[in-house]
Amino acid sequence: MAETELERAEKRYAQAKARLQALKNREATRQRKLETRRKVILGGALMDLAERDTSAAAMLDRLIRNLSREQDRKAFAEWDTPSPSPDTGQSDAT
Repeated sequence: MAETELERAEKRYAQAKARLQALKNREATRQRKLETRRKVILGGALMDLAERDTSAAAMLDRLIRNLSREQDRKAFAEWDTPSPSPDTGQSDAT
């Protein structure tokens, strides 16, 4: 039995719809990876700054103490908030 024009159009529509969904999924994955990368970079920058700046060290300590999820707090259970070295213990803002 020959495929009708309507059936062919419906098939093409379904294929296009599937391609569109695949593109949307790839873009969402790309955005999540970019957001994760940004978080890691900013977290590392904050940790580095906390070693040189008392205000940043205090903020980092406050952030850790106020984590709402138990599993997040456990990640920092054995970690000490960095203290600025004595020669750079002043805030960079002074």
